[in-house]
Amino acid sequence: METAPDQEPAARETVFLSPFISVGACFVISVIYVASLYVWNSKHDRDHPSTIKRRFFSVFVVMLISPFFVLTLSSRDVFQHYGMWQIMGFREQGLFTATLLPLLLTVVLFLGPLSVQLSNGVWRIYSEPMYWVNAVRNLVWLRNHVVAPLSEEFTFRACMLPLLLQTFRPSIAMLITPLLFGLAHLHHIRERLKNGRPLREVLIVSFFQFFYTTIFGIYSAYLFVRTGHFVAPFIVHAFCNHMGFPDVQEVLSQTGHRKYLFIAFYVLGLVGWIVLLPTLTTPSWYTNDLFWAAEL
Repeated sequence: METAPDQEPAARETVFLSPFISVGACFVISVIYVASLYVWNSKHDRDHPSTIKRRFFSVFVVMLISPFFVLTLSSRDVFQHYGMWQIMGFREQGLFTATLLPLLLTVVLFLGPLSVQLSNGVWRIYSEPMYWVNAVRNLVWLRNHVVAPLSEEFTFRACMLPLLLQTFRPSIAMLITPLLFGLAHLHHIRERLKNGRPLREVLIVSFFQFFYTTIFGIYSAYLFVRTGHFVAPFIVHAFCNHMGFPDVQEVLSQTGHRKYLFIAFYVLGLVGWIVLLPTLTTPSWYTNDLFWAAEL
């Protein structure tokens, strides 16, 4: 759907939800998501197979519930021009680009860690078919690489952002969901304390987790808003979970020219990502003509 440039501001004025409704709904969705992880009474930790299977079921139930917030609360003006699944990022137009370019952009960001893996020979593992056979049989691997990215991006991006974008400009909406996303990860405090870890250590680790999950949430929300596709943040989330937080200590422990070479790759990756970010997420490349695209 194409909208004449002189009609865009007027059209935006008709797309409106009160902040109480949009932010309140997102808060409720995030509470439901976290609460679903604890509805089961279990003595096992989060990595136990029974705990993982039960939480798989829980988050999939949440994924069935969350779209009803979008369906029932969205402005009628939005649904006059777009379908519910369309504004949630499930579109055919630009799908291939949304699958490839955000992933390549994130690979650039991880140029430093990837260079370390290449040097250490870790990449050879991925060429072994049995690695992937064993991976898909491993519940922890499935949680980290498939179910967690799928359920979290669906809930915190595909269901929350379409509501927030009916209230706030994209620059504001992209900051609200990451805060909820970061706060949602604070539930690990309970598990860490239950495992007997010192309170000081738990608070430091949890604050650090809140910090980097919020930063990632901003990046993920940015990808969703700019591309208008769910697949972009989902694939990037899965890749980031696979890579984990960069092990800077491993780089600093290197000796000679290797140390400075790896540092150079880290810096090059970060600079390259910053430079390429606005270009490789150009909305028109993804056929993003959703109701918020005119404000990007």
